[in-house]
Amino acid sequence: MTMSDHQDSEHFTYSKTWEQIESLLDEAEKEQNKRWTAFQRCPKSLRMQHWNNYKGLEGVINTLRWVLGDLKMPKEKVLGRDKNE
Repeated sequence: MTMSDHQDSEHFTYSKTWEQIESLLDEAEKEQNKRWTAFQRCPKSLRMQHWNNYKGLEGVINTLRWVLGDLKMPKEKVLGRDKNE
């Protein structure tokens, strides 16, 4: 039986600090804001590209918030099972 890559500990260092995770969250939120602005201002032909990046960053942000222990970020929302959307 083979392990998936996230179970194979030789490929993971587990050395990220809370500060690094918080910094990445901040960067992701800023990048998402840029994508939203670009989505609103760009020609229709480019909107899907910006929208896809915006939504991808939403997943990154939700996951990082969950990792940091955000009480308003349930696992269901991280997995896209949130019924409130």
